[in-house]
Amino acid sequence: MSGSEILPAPNAAGGEVTDVEDEKFDLIYSAKIRRLSAIFWTPVRIAAAAAKLLVVKPEMHVLDVGCGAGKFCLIGAQVTEGRFTGVEQREHLVTAARAAAAAFDLVDVEFLHANVTDLSFAGYDAFYIFNPFEENMFAGHKIDTAVPLAPDLFRRYTAHVAHQLGERPLGTRVVTYMGYADDIPSCYSCEQALFGEDLKLWVKTREYDPALEQLQLGASRSYTGSQGWQPPRR
Repeated sequence: MSGSEILPAPNAAGGEVTDVEDEKFDLIYSAKIRRLSAIFWTPVRIAAAAAKLLVVKPEMHVLDVGCGAGKFCLIGAQVTEGRFTGVEQREHLVTAARAAAAAFDLVDVEFLHANVTDLSFAGYDAFYIFNPFEENMFAGHKIDTAVPLAPDLFRRYTAHVAHQLGERPLGTRVVTYMGYADDIPSCYSCEQALFGEDLKLWVKTREYDPALEQLQLGASRSYTGSQGWQPPRR
């Protein structure tokens, strides 16, 4: 099915990307990938809200960390004037994301097949993080067995992302969906929370001190969303 058969026409009366139900949007993917959507891919309305929080001026470049099949990037490119890059270590998901972008005829979207630890964040203006490393912590909560999974990798990946975010300039924007925000260094402040606090906007408000980061993980980095309060994990 082509993207034009899924999304409303750009000038359709009342037609918005956010009007599309997830079940219909996910038809762009194979049945195997669709079955993962409810747990692992960002819902349409959440993705649209997140993208609008991140892209506050045209041409902002957003990185989706652990983009999976690319759903957030595809929606973000439809509802904002930003550019979107997704990084994903599962090659079959990158292939699916690229095919979906081609079906939607999107030019401001790209997908990288890479491990996040091999990627510098220096070329990006804003970041989206939807629990990309959580499956390393819970054996029963994983996409597949195509990549190594282990608690040590969770700590390695979150530490890399936290350091990369810390090195970004003041005012950098990050949106997290669900989870504990393990990846967010304490030099970022939570500026906005939506959808029962499951969706959070973080903005870098002070300079990054790697040594201080080891001492200052507070309750603001805990999960305080719709499923209740949980303590920090690092």
